[in-house]
Formats: sequence, structure tokens, C-alpha cells
Amino acid sequence: MSVHQLPTTGYLRLPQIIGDPKKGVPAIIPISRTSWYEGIKAGRYPAPVKLSPRCSAWRVEDIKRLIDEVSA
Repeated sequence: MSVHQLPTTGYLRLPQIIGDPKKGVPAIIPISRTSWYEGIKAGRYPAPVKLSPRCSAWRVEDIKRLIDEVSA
């Protein structure tokens, strides 16, 4: 899923953001899972939204904003 194919609203799971080569999911932001969570802790990346006790996701709007900030 490229940036141009992102929906205008909704949520993305982590494999949709950082990719999953085992399942053929390309990365929007090519970074490791560990680096992603370290970036959240440091405030560089947006925090997840808990959809249920075992399910976290990120708002599409937050990911688009992050991409715009990095590319600007």
C-alpha cells in the first residue's frame, strides 16, 4: 500500500505501516518494529490507539501527517 492508496480516514495496523515481507506487504515507512516503538517512546512517531485489549492501530491521519513532516 503506497501513500497514495491510503484511505482518508481509518486505522492502520503496524504491518501495514512498516511492512511484512513474509506476507508480501510493502512498507509505507521502512523501519524495524523495535525502532518504531523506540520512536513512539521518544515522541518521533504517533502513539497507537487501543481498539481492544490486544489490538492497537494508528490513525491514517497521523501516519499521513508523519509522512508529510518527513518529506517536507
